[in-house]
Amino acid sequence: QVQLVESGGGLVQAGGSLRLSCVVSGSTFNTMAWYRQAPGKQREFVARLSNGRRTAYANSVTGRFTISGDNARNIVYLQMNSLKPEDTAVYYCAVSNTWPVGLSWGQGTQVTVSS
Repeated sequence: QVQLVESGGGLVQAGGSLRLSCVVSGSTFNTMAWYRQAPGKQREFVARLSNGRRTAYANSVTGRFTISGDNARNIVYLQMNSLKPEDTAVYYCAVSNTWPVGLSWGQGTQVTVSS
């Protein structure tokens, strides 16, 4: 059974940084990604890492967020810099071998950016 456990969320002031981690167990995947959902909004794509090296980002986070992974430990990270209040959301880790379908999800971690 696949399990994803996110950590690293919290409260930070605008302009600050956080690093999210997601530990995956139960299987390996060629795509690991981060999504987020703000209150009253739909869940949206943030970043993905494919085959351990190819990355893609939402326009809203390009240049501020960096996704990386440790394949040996089955962990994916999201380094978030220059955070803005509009980055406030629950951040979810997702994995798949058939992205963008067949996703398995973590439980989410709250990120709150104060102005």
